[in-house]
Amino acid sequence: MSHEPYLPPIGDDGLRHWQVAGGVIVDDRGILLVENLRRNGRTDWSTPGGVVDPGETAIEGLTREVNEETGLLVGAWLGPVYRVEVLAPDAGFHLVVEAHRAHSFSGAIAIDDPDGIVVGAEFVDPATVGHRLGAASPWVAEPLVAHLDLGVDDGRTFRYRVEGRSGAGRVVTRLDDLPPP
Repeated sequence: MSHEPYLPPIGDDGLRHWQVAGGVIVDDRGILLVENLRRNGRTDWSTPGGVVDPGETAIEGLTREVNEETGLLVGAWLGPVYRVEVLAPDAGFHLVVEAHRAHSFSGAIAIDDPDGIVVGAEFVDPATVGHRLGAASPWVAEPLVAHLDLGVDDGRTFRYRVEGRSGAGRVVTRLDDLPPP
């Protein structure tokens, strides 16, 4: 199944405003991470989730994305356990993420991502998550590690500002006061 991914319009501020939902799925095997194939050919890991389409709630979009990316059907979500906000004016985007924790889920891992981004999925020991997320952006890794290691589950927002477009010239500044994990 293939479909055109939603691309938000450019706002009056010149930025695309992305609403994204991420799913923290944990069981006795560990935490579920997905491997993402990026446009430049590199891969990185994150929790499953994605863009919330127009007309969907964050939970509806998250449930759909997790099912598409992993084959799992989540019956109930808790949270949001944390939020992420990223302002990247040089790259032309403003990203707002709600991360929810799965309360119940069923099924077996079966990747069928219509966007072609998710190429792998596996449950990972929580103690190794920080290492596995090494290639991920700080706004992906830091909040998740804080959730797992420090018990952050109160819906707090992790804020970041990104200067530069990408690569070595990009500078990411964390704006909130919670110390990095």
